[in-house]
Amino acid sequence: MITSQIKPRRLRRSRLFWTRQRTVAVFSYRYDAHLVADLITNIDPVVDGWIAYDDRGATGVFSSEPQRRRILLDAAHEAAADWILAIDPDERLERGTAERIGQLTGDYRRMAWGFRLRELYSPTEYRVDGLWAEKFQYRLFRAYDPAKYRPEDLHGLWYPPDLGFKARNSGLNLYHLKMMEPKRRIARRNLYHHLDPKGLLQDVGYDYLADEAGAVFEQIPPGRDYHPPHVDDGGLWMAVPAGATIGGPDHIP
Repeated sequence: MITSQIKPRRLRRSRLFWTRQRTVAVFSYRYDAHLVADLITNIDPVVDGWIAYDDRGATGVFSSEPQRRRILLDAAHEAAADWILAIDPDERLERGTAERIGQLTGDYRRMAWGFRLRELYSPTEYRVDGLWAEKFQYRLFRAYDPAKYRPEDLHGLWYPPDLGFKARNSGLNLYHLKMMEPKRRIARRNLYHHLDPKGLLQDVGYDYLADEAGAVFEQIPPGRDYHPPHVDDGGLWMAVPAGATIGGPDHIP
């Protein structure tokens, strides 16, 4: 089921005329439905509305990600979105995004803005050793005809790589809440092993998600925090595949 809340268009002055750039957030939720209220609070200063897909009626461990994305892209097209922000309930934009959004979405070319993905291990610190410092996600992009979407099973881009999008670094952080709880780190690894047992969809594999050897952390810098503050509930926020457990750090189904 699709729900949405779209604000009236905001007019922005250009050199020659008033422009009507509408930025719409899209997301789906299922096991993490309780995180949606804080997500909406987080993105409200950034976007002109949001569209959500309620996936709680799905069967099976994990519903089709490409199918959910296509439904959301279609809905954003119907809402006349000029720009799309793709985000998950367990993610938060840094506070300064609201000040930059007009600049980022002021271009009429096919742009895709990337965010540094910060895996939080507490509400105020993220991991920076090895590949943890290299994670990057292109989540803010110019809207396009959803019929041109090229789905991938997992980990794919939200926009077709052959449509001429110019990928740029926004210089902003996107904080991921899921990795704070140790049992979620193990469960996330196990879930991806279940979905991609041969590791065909991600070269680095998934064992690293629960490997804390040599972990190095940094505090969120002053002025780059996110709102609202997160208080972790210790829940799992995801499915446990049949036959899998989360009882030990060495378990891989």
